[in-house]
Amino acid sequence: MKAIIFEDELLAIERLHMLLSQLDQPVEVIASFESVEDGISWLDKNNLPDLIISDIHLADGSAFDIFAHAKIPTPVIFVTAHDQYALDAFKFFSIDYLLKPVDEEELKSAVQKVIRRSQKPIAEQLEILMQKINQPSTPVRKIAMPTMEGFQMIMIDSIISCEADSNYTTLHLKGNKKIVVCRNLKDIEEMLEDHSFTRVHRCHVVNLNEVEKFVKGEGGYLIMSDGTTIDVARTKKEILLKRLLPHKE
Repeated sequence: MKAIIFEDELLAIERLHMLLSQLDQPVEVIASFESVEDGISWLDKNNLPDLIISDIHLADGSAFDIFAHAKIPTPVIFVTAHDQYALDAFKFFSIDYLLKPVDEEELKSAVQKVIRRSQKPIAEQLEILMQKINQPSTPVRKIAMPTMEGFQMIMIDSIISCEADSNYTTLHLKGNKKIVVCRNLKDIEEMLEDHSFTRVHRCHVVNLNEVEKFVKGEGGYLIMSDGTTIDVARTKKEILLKRLLPHKE
């Protein structure tokens, strides 16, 4: 079986190469691409592989942009650390997905499922999935956060801010509650990027709906709805103000 990979993290690509080569039925990775543009260019010039392994967010856009362009009938295994709504859709439409970091046994099981499937249902499922992702019927209100005990469902609008804590992240919630999740801040940022959250500092992601006040300074700082103050990095100030004041010239 020959496969291509859409993934913009070098370590993730290397791990997939290693795991795929060690399967009982080894999968040969013939190409990998970090961007939508490169992926589309390759697909336009080459025969389709037997399998595609793809992250959702790439360097210059969404992997769904590739699938919309190419109308790919090839089975796809999605690999992601975020986007709870998409994960629910994958389950419903029987699209294979894996959570990062990829587990060897889960990858093996996913590849075996792909081998058993015909191409036509995959193409139909993928088209329906893309329509549902592009035009969601109901907004996501809860998100599954991995903790030491398992997964905890959290109301997205209950999150005030997210604070880096080494390889973990502390979520500051309404009601003076806190929860430590087993993901670094970058992963949490990606999980929440389709909602009203933005990175304001290397250690902080904030819910823009919970910002009470922005105080000027070199970078400035935010006063949040729970009374906490969060510094804004100078390099993040312009992006923050554009999101807080979208109509300001």
